[in-house]
Amino acid sequence: MTEEITHIIGGEKVLDKDLNNQQKFHKNHVTSLRAKLAKLQFEIDDLMPSLKYHETALIEETKKEAKKLFEKKELEAIEQEAMGEK
Repeated sequence: MTEEITHIIGGEKVLDKDLNNQQKFHKNHVTSLRAKLAKLQFEIDDLMPSLKYHETALIEETKKEAKKLFEKKELEAIEQEAMGEK
């Protein structure tokens, strides 16, 4: 006995053999798009930790450089102030 292919469309069970050409066309696109979305979601899930790592590293490096620059400017201001007092 051959099992008939069925699909759930709009909450209804529909036999594949009952679909017209236009419906099959749309069904094939829906199936293909869902597969592509699942693949892309997998890739996104795979890439997100790497993105977060590099974003965090960029922020931390930027903070370090800003702190160094601030400390340098602060030291220069103190030196200028000291030179002005002499």
